[in-house]
Amino acid sequence: MALERTFSIIKPDATRRNLTGKINAKLEEAGLRIIAQKRIKMTKEQAGKFYEVHKDRPFYDELCEFMSSAPVVVQVLEGENAIAKNREVMGATNPADAAPGTIRAEFAESVGENSVHGSDAPETAAVEIAYFFSGIELVG
Repeated sequence: MALERTFSIIKPDATRRNLTGKINAKLEEAGLRIIAQKRIKMTKEQAGKFYEVHKDRPFYDELCEFMSSAPVVVQVLEGENAIAKNREVMGATNPADAAPGTIRAEFAESVGENSVHGSDAPETAAVEIAYFFSGIELVG
């Protein structure tokens, strides 16, 4: 197994409900270490650039509006196969399809307000981490 880093966001629906600690506990219980973390309030423009890959999709504007509606917690996770592990702990995008015990099964309010974001590949993780963190902020 390979030690990896991945990117995670605790989304506005979860920060509004003070779920940061509960979500982080699930990540840590799964063997992931939080090596960088900050609470920020994204502008709509920052959210738009971050989610630019989805700009031609019908949900893009709504996603950018939602992600800039309240603070989020951006973080870098490290662990064995961290990308796959984080995605497993998050659960399916649609909380109705998420396995019991996953973050989305327990905390998501809907498909759109599903509490967390996680990178889907090493290349994506590298880009997403660099968008929010400088190398000096990664303190594993």
